[in-house]
Amino acid sequence: MRKVTKNYPRRRPNKKKNQGIATLKNYVWAAFGLLFLASVIYHYRTAFAYYLGFKSDKLSKTDVFSEARNLRVLEKHEGKTVGIDVSEYQGKISWSYVDTIENQYPLHFVFIRATAGNDAVDRRFKRNWEGAKKNKMIRGAYHYYRPNENSLEQAELFIKTVRLQKGDLPPVLDIEKLPKNQSMTNLKKGLRRWLQAIENHYKVKPIIYTGEKYYDDFLKEEFSDYLFWIANYNFYREEIQDDWLFWQFTERAAVPGIEGNVDVNIYNGDLQQLQFITVE
Repeated sequence: MRKVTKNYPRRRPNKKKNQGIATLKNYVWAAFGLLFLASVIYHYRTAFAYYLGFKSDKLSKTDVFSEARNLRVLEKHEGKTVGIDVSEYQGKISWSYVDTIENQYPLHFVFIRATAGNDAVDRRFKRNWEGAKKNKMIRGAYHYYRPNENSLEQAELFIKTVRLQKGDLPPVLDIEKLPKNQSMTNLKKGLRRWLQAIENHYKVKPIIYTGEKYYDDFLKEEFSDYLFWIANYNFYREEIQDDWLFWQFTERAAVPGIEGNVDVNIYNGDLQQLQFITVE
C-alpha cells in the first residue's frame, strides 16, 4: 500500500512575540544592573560622600570607587595596624613623607621587595630598606619566587642581599605563579627547601605571601604550619580572615611620598602585637 505523506503548512515564527521576549529580557537585565549599582552606591554612601564632597579635586592617583572601598575597609579595621609594600616599580620614594593613608590612618610597617628568582636584586631595595628604617617604620623584606628556577639558589640570593636587624619583620616568600615545567608536587618541594634554608639562616620562621585562591587551592593544607599574608582586592571582601596574618586589600591607594598607586595591607592585630613577631 502506498504511503501518502501529507504536507502540512509550516507555522511561521511569531517575530513580534520573540522580539517582545528579547526586549523583556533586556529590561530585566538592565533592572538588575541598576539595582546592583544602586546597592553598591548605598553600601559605600558614606565614603562616596566624603570623597565627592571634600576630595573631588585630589583624585589624581586612583578612582573614586577604589578610594571609597579603601576608606570603608580601613574604617572597619580601626585599631589594627596598617602598612604598605613597595618595590622598584614605585620609583624613588620620599620616605620622610610616608606617614599616613587618608590623612588619618598611620602607616607603621612596610614590606620591601629584595630579590626575584635566582639572579635579580630589586634596584631600589637598598635605598628603600634604609629609607624605611630612617622613617621609623617596621620593615620586612620579601622574595619573589620563580617556580621554574632552583629554590636553593633563590634562597642564597636573598640571604646575600638581606641582613635583618632587631625589630625587622620575618622574611617573606612571595609565590603567585604556577609552574610551567614541573609538577605542583615538585613546586611544593622547592618552596619547602626555600623556607627551610631561610629559617636555618635567620633563625625565624618565614611568612608566605600569595593570592587567596592560590592559598585555598594549593597551600592552605600542606603549609598550615606557616603564617600567611593574603592578597584579595575584591570589592565584596571587606574584613580580614582569622587565619590571615596580613591582608593586602588593595593595589590602588594613594600614599604621601609615593608617586602612583601602592599596595596597602592590614595586620591582624594592633601595633604591640606586630612588634611581638619581629626579629629579636
